Amino acid sequence: MTVAAEAGLPTPSVRWSRGFAHYNRRYLARHFHALRLARDGGAPDPGDRPLVIYTNHPSWWDPLVGLYLAARLFPERDHRIPMEARAVERYRFFEKLGVFGVEPGGMGARRLLRQLAMLFDNPLTTVWITPEGRFRDPRARPLDFQPGLGMIARHLRRGLFVPLAVEYPFWEERFPEVLLRFGEPLDASEIMLSTAADYQRVFAERLTACQDALARLAIAREREAFRVLLGGRAGVGGVYDAWRRLLAGMRGERFRPEHGLADVEERHS
Repeated sequence: MTVAAEAGLPTPSVRWSRGFAHYNRRYLARHFHALRLARDGGAPDPGDRPLVIYTNHPSWWDPLVGLYLAARLFPERDHRIPMEARAVERYRFFEKLGVFGVEPGGMGARRLLRQLAMLFDNPLTTVWITPEGRFRDPRARPLDFQPGLGMIARHLRRGLFVPLAVEYPFWEERFPEVLLRFGEPLDASEIMLSTAADYQRVFAERLTACQDALARLAIAREREAFRVLLGGRAGVGGVYDAWRRLLAGMRGERFRPEHGLADVEERHS
């Protein structure tokens, strides 16, 4: 019996995960100008430790962005995403991608702890969590964590806990950017705090610092401060871009669809 089955969890499908990763990449590229990861907040290296990535939750796009990051940055790891049970019932196919339902209340929390304890026996497990539990503007302060994340660290006493900040600003282009930044990690096996509330406070402080740093980069529009993970769409389209293309051809120039400064080489990296 697999660990997932022992924990009462659906077993992800490798075939579905690969197929969805291909679809998801194209889907994101159609709807955003670029997906950018801050150079001063790159992906963590968890080694042979379970990894918990906790992130703010500004948009409907968050799960799709998370699944893209999972496939792009951590392809060898076993990804799990706890989600409200009612939501999972509406999107059953997500279970094939590592999503599993969590019931509200104390009983659901205790069951989640048992499931994660078993999943953490696999050092390549990665768990993605949105501790605020609801959509919230990325600039809203203070953060409003729901109980749970601190309890996981306090009871399991293992795993690398890493904050991830996400924003979706519009810059010069018709399509928005996806901006991402990882923050300061905490190894729960090395930092023993007394209570779940103590862990919760530290996690909130680190995610706040990470979001603040990303907000400064977003406001400054410092594109050179980011590594482009996925190039998307540029230009306005329609008659406007057709006219621009014609003018570029008449001048013997290469047509670039970007409305603002072009970072074509990065967009195609």
